Parts: sequence; C-alpha cells; structure tokens
Amino acid sequence: MSKSIFLLRHGQTVFNAQQRLQGHCNSNLTNLGQQQALAIGLSLKNKLANKSQWTIYSSPLGRAVQTAEIVAQQIGIDPSDIVQDPRLQEFCLGNWEQAYIPDLKMKQPRLCEQKDWYLMAPNAESYFNVKDRIEDFLADISVSENAIVISHGLTGAVFRGVYVGMTYDEVFSQDLPQDAYFLLANDKISRIQCDIHSVKSLTV
Repeated sequence: MSKSIFLLRHGQTVFNAQQRLQGHCNSNLTNLGQQQALAIGLSLKNKLANKSQWTIYSSPLGRAVQTAEIVAQQIGIDPSDIVQDPRLQEFCLGNWEQAYIPDLKMKQPRLCEQKDWYLMAPNAESYFNVKDRIEDFLADISVSENAIVISHGLTGAVFRGVYVGMTYDEVFSQDLPQDAYFLLANDKISRIQCDIHSVKSLTV
C-alpha cells in the first residue's frame, strides 16, 4: 500500500474520565483531552514537510471532530477542509452505550477477562462490520495518498490490524492511547509518543 497515514484517537472525553462507554453517543473533550489533541497537532506540524499535501479525515462523531479541528488548527489546515467519513466512527456498543464500566463489572465480575469484552454488549456492532468499513476506506482510491485520520479507540485498533493483517486476538491486544498516535506507511506501524506537559490547555 502506497498511502502514508497518521492515525490517532480522539482526546479524553467526559465519558472517558467517568468510565462510561460511548460508542455512537458522544461527550465533549475534557481539558486533558484538549491538551492531548494540541500535543498531537503540534507534533504533526513538525513532521509534515508540506501541509498542502495532506488531507484530514475524521469520524463524524463529535469528540473526533472536536479533536480534528484542534489538530487542523495546529497544523495550519483550515478546519472546514476536514472530511468527515462515517467509516471511521466507533463501534456501536448497543445497549451498553452510556453505561458505567464499574456497574457492568459488578454485574459480570469476569467480564473484562476477555480483551474484546466491549463487543459482548447486547446489539453491539460486529467486529466484521467494522473491519469491512476500514477495508473499504483503505481501498478507496478517492482517499488521499497522505491522510491524517482521527478515529476512536476500538475502531483505531481494527484499523491498525487491517493495515498489517493482525489476527483477531492481536487486534484486541493493542493499547488504545490518547497521548500518542501512529504512522502507517510501507506496511509498517510506528508509534509516536507526545508530551502533553509541553502544551497549555485551550480556553473553553
């Protein structure tokens, strides 16, 4: 694959901080989440030789769009040029959306023994449906050869897995960072850590 893709997860949200599941529902970035987006945007700015060659693609879910706008501003790309693509949105987590994770664990003490426990939610979107979405995105010739992709924790893990051909277990063994992002190029994945302590929070 000839594309070069910077892949990142949205910054921390209110629901993340509260240990609540989001899926297709949304909550805004926290102050920390804004700092994470700022740090990634500044890091990307220093890595892009020519910003005009890059296109930003974002999940249409609010937390991803909010992150994408912060990143775009740091790079110097007009936020109105962000392409919202539903193929990048998070798994639908069915009946567990907005649920508190500690409550789920209390009812099912062994729930988190499986790394893909999120997908046990009644009416959750299947792994294969999300995998198909990502495969379609990666094969889409209309997607820029140089793409910055803002997605989500679980969908981002599937994205990386599809890119290098991971097994199902390998996909769900990955970490889901909000203070780091990934370069996908030449059929390899490189992790890039960011220092959020070097940025100041946005004024809300």
